[in-house]
Amino acid sequence: MKSVVVGVSERTGMPTARAEEAVRAVFATIEDALGRGERVWVRGFGAFEAVTVRGRPGRNFRTGESLPATERRTLRFRPGARVLRAMEGGE
Repeated sequence: MKSVVVGVSERTGMPTARAEEAVRAVFATIEDALGRGERVWVRGFGAFEAVTVRGRPGRNFRTGESLPATERRTLRFRPGARVLRAMEGGE
């Protein structure tokens, strides 16, 4: 998280301690919303969503034994157009 804090501090001219507070507050807000099952959309950046992955049959590759893969919650991130352009070196 240090690099994000330093980046915010440099871009805004904000002292590092204040930038860290702001970054922590943003992440805490995202965590809280995902914990409530809400989709979090950051305009131009992307969307975070907690999704449930169904259980399915699995297999232990070493022994060949069948094992159930239980249902679980995971995080899905769908990048926005600006992030995709930046990954391609455009922005």
